[in-house]
Amino acid sequence: MLCPQLSVCLQSDLLPPPHQARRHAALDGCAVLRVTLFLCLTVWLNLRAWPDPVFEGDTLTLQCQGRRNAAVSRVTFYKDGKSLQFSKDSQTLSVGPATVKNSGRYWCSGQVTYGPFKDMQISRITMVQVQELFLPPVLSTVHSSEPREGSPVTLRCETMLHPQRSALRLLFSFYKEGHVLQDGGLHPELCIPGAQDGDSGLYWCKAAPEGGRVQKQSPQLEIRVRAPVSHPLLTLRPGPTGLAVGDMVELLCEVQRGSPPILYSFYLDGKILGNHSAPHGGAVSFLFPVMSKQHAGNYSCQAENSVSKESSGPVTLSLDGPLVLSTPTSSNWLVPWLPASLLGVMVIAAALLGYFRPWRKNGPLPPQNLPPAPSGEQHSLCAKVHYQNKKEEGVIYSAVHTTSNSEARPAESTSREKDNSVIYTEVRCPQLGEVPAKRLNMRSRTHRDPLGDRDEVLYW
Repeated sequence: MLCPQLSVCLQSDLLPPPHQARRHAALDGCAVLRVTLFLCLTVWLNLRAWPDPVFEGDTLTLQCQGRRNAAVSRVTFYKDGKSLQFSKDSQTLSVGPATVKNSGRYWCSGQVTYGPFKDMQISRITMVQVQELFLPPVLSTVHSSEPREGSPVTLRCETMLHPQRSALRLLFSFYKEGHVLQDGGLHPELCIPGAQDGDSGLYWCKAAPEGGRVQKQSPQLEIRVRAPVSHPLLTLRPGPTGLAVGDMVELLCEVQRGSPPILYSFYLDGKILGNHSAPHGGAVSFLFPVMSKQHAGNYSCQAENSVSKESSGPVTLSLDGPLVLSTPTSSNWLVPWLPASLLGVMVIAAALLGYFRPWRKNGPLPPQNLPPAPSGEQHSLCAKVHYQNKKEEGVIYSAVHTTSNSEARPAESTSREKDNSVIYTEVRCPQLGEVPAKRLNMRSRTHRDPLGDRDEVLYW
């Protein structure tokens, strides 16, 4: 090593006078050591980088130089702690074309030979910053990225040169899904007159300096040309005739062309019935049941997207001809009126129950307007109500007795009470399903026994 320990030289200067001879002998060796100290404290390697400043596309040159024309060999270049190149004889490294990624901390190491001395030296760190020649381009449209079909579309590739290289000229190229639309033009815009549906797709552009080795590409831009909807076609299924109440009708609305999403709306005589959306286009149907005459009329549909909206012609659902809407069948007619019929039967049953309820107990019935017997005796009418078991389905039997009370015939009263005429009346509570369509008729029938008594029986 060129830098041995100098402690011997330093200590010889502190020797006392009895040891001066020894001191003079040490000074001869210290002269050499002082030269060595000079070599140790001097930086003998210098790393130079040019051009400065360095821009994208330039060739970056690194040179490891020895101080005072000292010879340098076995040179190694480093970047951010990693070895780039080793050479026994070359002191130069070229990096190009330079990019922003070439920015970093550089240094070199090598063997320095100065006179009789040789040593491995390391240079100081040199910072290299590669400047952007121009900004990455951005592709945009002048008006909208979703132009209407038939309208012009203008694409613009925007970027900016570095102020120190503003005199350069850039060339612009435009691409669509791998196809070249414009190659190396000076104008940063591209116009598509009368865009059609086939012009939809992914676009991008590239920018490069004239005669340079750097080019940059923009991010992709999606262009979607919006086509207006055509006149929709409305179809009725199974058809505008031959329908009955309760049948399902399908309204099918479809356009032949138009950019999705498409919103379909359905109308009856100008009043909206509902709407459905088709995110990817295609037909849309609307289902409803035929319930009454109100479902007859003129049906239409409307299709709308972000460009336009169109309406179909009217389709008439008529009541003429074989349509059953105006003359429904008996089975279909009963469907909407069945709840009302059941309610009416319940009301009638409740009225009958209230009418006969006073008779469902033992005792005399209300006075009847019976004609007086020839003998002047008084009559009374009694009834007994018998509830049968559950198997006879609510049948009630009433035993009706007629008795005569007379002061003139006390002896016969006992026998008459035993021989009272008995008439059975059947009162049956009908179930809801057994109620006839006709109204209930209540009738009465009067029987007269041989003794002159009259009995009245109610039935229906």
